[in-house]
This record gives sequence, structure tokens and C-alpha cells, in this order.
Amino acid sequence: MGWKEAAEPVLTRMPTVRRPEGHVPFKRKLMWTVGILMLYFFLTNISLLGFQSGGADDLFGQFRAILAGAHGSVLQVGIGPIVTASIVLQLLGGANLLGLDTDDPRDQVLYQGLQKVLVVMMVILTGLPMVFAGGFLPAVPQLQLGGLTLDQTQVQFLMFAQIVVGGILILYMDEVVSKWGVGSGIGLFIIAGVSQRLVSGLINPVPGGFFYDWYRILTGQVEIGSIIGGSGLQTLLIGDGQIIALLTTLLIFGIVVYAESVRVEIPLSHARVKGARGRFPVKLIYASVLPMILVRAVQANVQFMGQILNRQWDGMPAWLGSYSSGQPDGGFFYYVSPIYSPQDWMWWSANFTQEWWQAMIRIGIDVTFMVVGGAIFAIFWVETTDMGPESTAKQIQNSGMQIPGFRQNVGVIEKVMERYIPQVTVIGGALVGLLAVWANMLGTIGGVSGTGLLLAVSITYKLYEEIAEEQMMEMHPMMRDMFGGE
Repeated sequence: MGWKEAAEPVLTRMPTVRRPEGHVPFKRKLMWTVGILMLYFFLTNISLLGFQSGGADDLFGQFRAILAGAHGSVLQVGIGPIVTASIVLQLLGGANLLGLDTDDPRDQVLYQGLQKVLVVMMVILTGLPMVFAGGFLPAVPQLQLGGLTLDQTQVQFLMFAQIVVGGILILYMDEVVSKWGVGSGIGLFIIAGVSQRLVSGLINPVPGGFFYDWYRILTGQVEIGSIIGGSGLQTLLIGDGQIIALLTTLLIFGIVVYAESVRVEIPLSHARVKGARGRFPVKLIYASVLPMILVRAVQANVQFMGQILNRQWDGMPAWLGSYSSGQPDGGFFYYVSPIYSPQDWMWWSANFTQEWWQAMIRIGIDVTFMVVGGAIFAIFWVETTDMGPESTAKQIQNSGMQIPGFRQNVGVIEKVMERYIPQVTVIGGALVGLLAVWANMLGTIGGVSGTGLLLAVSITYKLYEEIAEEQMMEMHPMMRDMFGGE
């Protein structure tokens, strides 16, 4: 008996959101999407019962814009377990260890059930050390719950149960959006988190808010010093003025929108209908920016492991990592930590405590990891989401289209696609990784990470395209049949 036969009774019984049997009107899709978004914001504002607020910083820190959720809330783990489970499945599928054919309906059910099991396991593995190891989520010493008095250990178990429930909720919220809404839940939650931090960084009426800081500068409440030959220029550019952060944010918006429009268009014609022509676009960012979530999730898990070792291992060797104020400042975990802001690498700054060569090593590792990781995960993403040359050729063949001047054969179409898709996938993945590091190095408004901003802009652009397509199909129902809609 193979693993599929042994696991089938469990995997096929995993709760799942039922797919719509027919076409879902656009207004209903929009209603489901807005409803889930409101539920997401509601859950991020529900604090864990028993959590001692102010006791610890957010473990995920700068990764929070990508992993969504909120520190100390029911959605503490965010989309991290979903992303980690996807990485594991992609690696297993890429090595052909699962033996699952995603074109087979039975294997599709097994794959989805296996993904849910892995997500629940990742929620448990992520939540356990957060609650029980090192005070990442400190619990109150005692809690009155109705007529019961819970001690600290019981409160920790209560917090852990809430985190597990929150992790499962976000899994099914993502599934509801994917099947009944517009776009995907993961993308929606990332947009929500990044937009919230971006707007807050612009209009927050406290130090750190862009407009408020400029109000303080213009009214003389902040001394900027001499602009020429002094510290005033640095204050305006990377300090309270945040000029570079504003320019970087605007440039990222422009670059991503431009990159989404750069494409190689392969001409198509219908085999039976004369004059019916079309084009298959191979975009520069063919695999989208979503593989960057996987790259950053790997880095987040590495830093998570470093934090746990630092809290639990008193004699941790210095070469492995040393920590100051909860952040790595030396050793392996320092060099593999991502660049978050200009202060992390500008060695000539007065606040920088490391040597210049340490900053250069950290930059080199971050750039290499993001560029190489972006290209590798982009390839995995294309192959596992049926966007590769073989799957694309089958889709074109099944639609009745062909490439003019070539025989109507799947193998021929696949060879043509192989000229473009693999190369564009690697170039696009590497380019996105480079852009993310560059944006982090210069900083962004609201402290949004470069990867988070890239993801938010790209996902929003694709969401706009999907909404436009949905509206077109609503106005012209025949288009739905042509594009294979429900």
C-alpha cells in the first residue's frame, strides 16, 4: 500500500470550502472579498486572551508586512504557516517525491488535503515556541475566567489554542476568497497590511509620520543643522525628512507597473475560425512577485530559529550569533539577516556600530540570497501553478488556438514556449529580488519592507486586471465561455 492509499481516508475528509457550482456574479464575489477583508481586520484587533501586552517585541518584526496578521492578536502567525507549507509541497513536488498528478481530480483532492494538514502542523510548530519558549508572547501570571482561576501555564495553553484557531481561520479565509471572491486571500491580506502601514506612515500625527515630521521641520521644532557640509542633508534625506524613502516608494510603484506591462507577445490564431486571432503574453515578471513571499519566509524561519536558540541556549557560540536588544549584531544569524533600512548598512552613520566590511558582507549575502532565491522559487512557482511550457502548450491546444506558421501540435507549441518562458521566469525572479533589496536599503514610507511594497503594488495591479476581466465577462457572457470561465 502506497502513502496515497494510506493517507486518503484522512486527506479526503479534511474540511474544505465548497466550490461554486456555476458562475458567481461579480457583485457577489466583491461582497465575499470585502466581507473577508473586514473579518481579517476584525481578527487582527482581537488580542490573545491572557497576553501580557508590552512584554515583548514582534518576533517577525519587518517580516510582518509580508506574513500579515498582527502581533499579540488571534492572527499572530499570519500567513506564515500557509507559505511554509507551500514551500515544503513545492520542494517535494519539484523532486517528484509525492507522485501526485494535479490533472487527476483524485490527486487534486489529496494535494489540497495534504496542504491543509501541513498548514495545521506549521501553525502548531510556529505557535509552540512563541508561547512556551523564551517569552516571545508573555502570559499574565494569573487569569480569572468566569469562576475559574488559571495559573500561568494554563494561560499559556489557552493562548496557544487561540493561535491555532487563528491559523486555521486564516487558512479557510484564504480558501473562501480564492473560490468565491476576487483574487486570493493571501494577496488580499498582504495588500491590507502593507496599505495600513503605508497610510499610517504618511498621515500618522506622531513622530515618524511623513507629513507630521515635515510640519515639525518647517515650524522649527526639529533642528536639522547645516544642509551644506553638515548633518542637515542626512536628516532630510534619510532622517526625519524621509525624502529618499518617499522617492523609493514612488519609484517602486512606477517600476512595478512598468515591468508588468513589459512582455513578449506570441501570436495565436484559431484553427477553425478564420480571422480569430489573439496573443499569449509572456510578461517580464512572468511568475509574479508572489515567489518573493517564499524567499522571505525562508529568511523569517531562519531568524525565528536564531531567536529561539538565543533565548534557550545560554552558551551559544559567538560565531553562530550574538544578540543585542533582541536583534542579531554578530555571527551567522547577523550576516544572513535581511537589510531592513539605511541604518543597517550605512557604516559612516554615527549610529552604526559594526565595521564597514561587516556591512558589505551582509549586503552581499542578502543580494545573493534574494536574486538566486527569487529565480529558483520563480521556477518552482511556474511549474507548480501550471504556467510552464508544457502546461501552457496544452492550454493553448485545448482552446483550439495555434501559433501561425507552426503545426497544430502540443509538442511544437511547447518548444516555442520553451524559447521564452524559462528565460523570462529566471530574469524576472532575479530582477524582483534585486528590487526588493534595493528598496530595503534605501527605506520606504511607513517602514514597509521593499518586498512588502513590491508585493502590494504587483498584487493590486493584478487585482485590477482581474476585476476588469470580471466586469467584461459580466457585460459579455459569451467571453466567459471563450476564456473557460464558469
